[in-house]
Amino acid sequence: MDRDPQPPRSRQLLRWLAACSFFFAVTLWLLHPSKESFSQAGSTSTLQDSSDYHCEIQKPVKRVAIVGAGSGGSSAAYYINKFRDQCRPVSITVYERSSYVGGRSTTVNIYDNPLEPVELGASIFVKVNRNLVDAVEAFGLSLTNDEEAEPDDAPEVLGIWNGEEFVFTQSDDDYSWLNLAKVVWKYGFMNVYRNQALMKKTVGTFLKMYEKPYFPFQSLSQTAFDLGLTAITTTTGSQFLKQNNVNPPFSTDIVQASTRVNYAQNLDQIHGLEAMVCMAIEGPMSVKGGNWQIFDGMIKASKASLLLNTSVTDITLQDDGTYALKATSALTESSTDLVDTYDSVIIAAPLQFSNITLTPTPSLLPSPIPYVTLHVTLFASPHLLSPTAFNLPASSACPTVILTTLSGHNYSSVPFFSISTLRSISNPTHTPPRREYVYKIFSPAPVTASFLVNILGLHDTDRESIASFSKEDISWQYTKVWHSYPYLPPRITFDDPQLDAAGRLWYTSGIESFISTMETSSLMGMNVAKLVADRWELDDGEKGSQGEKAERSEYKRNDL
Repeated sequence: MDRDPQPPRSRQLLRWLAACSFFFAVTLWLLHPSKESFSQAGSTSTLQDSSDYHCEIQKPVKRVAIVGAGSGGSSAAYYINKFRDQCRPVSITVYERSSYVGGRSTTVNIYDNPLEPVELGASIFVKVNRNLVDAVEAFGLSLTNDEEAEPDDAPEVLGIWNGEEFVFTQSDDDYSWLNLAKVVWKYGFMNVYRNQALMKKTVGTFLKMYEKPYFPFQSLSQTAFDLGLTAITTTTGSQFLKQNNVNPPFSTDIVQASTRVNYAQNLDQIHGLEAMVCMAIEGPMSVKGGNWQIFDGMIKASKASLLLNTSVTDITLQDDGTYALKATSALTESSTDLVDTYDSVIIAAPLQFSNITLTPTPSLLPSPIPYVTLHVTLFASPHLLSPTAFNLPASSACPTVILTTLSGHNYSSVPFFSISTLRSISNPTHTPPRREYVYKIFSPAPVTASFLVNILGLHDTDRESIASFSKEDISWQYTKVWHSYPYLPPRITFDDPQLDAAGRLWYTSGIESFISTMETSSLMGMNVAKLVADRWELDDGEKGSQGEKAERSEYKRNDL
């Protein structure tokens, strides 16, 4: 599954795990043959095609406001336009307080060059991510070549660092089956086999949420329970793996490195379902130029009006059952509020960070949940990572992608979650232009100058911050602090999408404490879109029934 807005998973780890996936998929098929493959099970339902639709009676237009233009909001707009009765016009307005579409999926430009974008948030999605993959195909987006994201003059080497030593390394130059043999030798065949089988079974169960009778789901908690997924969310990742005979050091080296790089959380802190999601990595891909283009395409395809730099401040229930929405735009010089009314409102962003006042307070108000504060540090430098910073001989090559795990329960022993050498690049600001390396660090706190001096093997320690480095050492840098994803401890209940009794106020972010990815946010956006469309038809049916009863009553009175 993708990670949202996550550290880029090492392509080395993805390649190795993909090789494992293929190898153990063959083994699973030999042991338990079935008529349909894992990737084909439960294909997505066919959506309505309005191209040849003829309406004898046009239904009243429905006005929809969506707060947030990330994965959930963009998907809600896209699928409302697909799920609606084709004889019902809709008018959709998407409010986004930032200046761009994509939410936590966005890019920044190295050296301010638009030809050199780099993902600041969600970097990779995978083949099993149905909505994202379908959107890429529908919008004709181009995928990046795997080799384009790698340094062309430094062999990619993956290392998993525990604060003292590398517990696992793998070189891109090694034959993939040889790498797999090394892993099996180190961790044992059954650990790797059971982990892959467990992941496939878990993700296969989750995929049923896209299909009837589970889709659309009014209650996330009830659906998770009905599918048996609550039994996985109520245990930690370490407990779940142990219960299924996946043991250390495989679980603490490989699986925990994945939970840390994807969710900044350790295996004994994160629930078992999310731990399994971290291992669903077959078919990694990303959109050339940025994954945000998926969500931009969704909004454009929905024909929604998009209001960027516009913050919603109040959502108020009116006497006629509609909602009045008040917003302010950062693009206008005056402080005049924008006010409009809508039949349905979808809040597609964590409510606790929205600063929106809801009147009246919904009886089903989502409870605040703690989010990870993730520090992202991007920079370009002519220096390779120093082997001595990681207790390697000065003459040896240092891994170009470093994931982390922990030795025992010493959570403070590793001050970062990942260091990735994204690619090599020509620095046009240097005379003459020179080859440099683009790095990305994810950490729980701001990266210090002394840390950068150490990992780059510099000797001048008189630096106060990353901005104080000479252009000869760090030529470009960008930092960002995200509320990246929730803390994901074991839990049994999750916030439902409907916030009011009438079914006119909706919420997509409740799914984040269940699974936090671009794809699952899109799934919830799609789910809410279907619930909204169904509610409109239900309301019309009830009005029609009431109208028929009134006509029959009037007929009887006239007859008398």
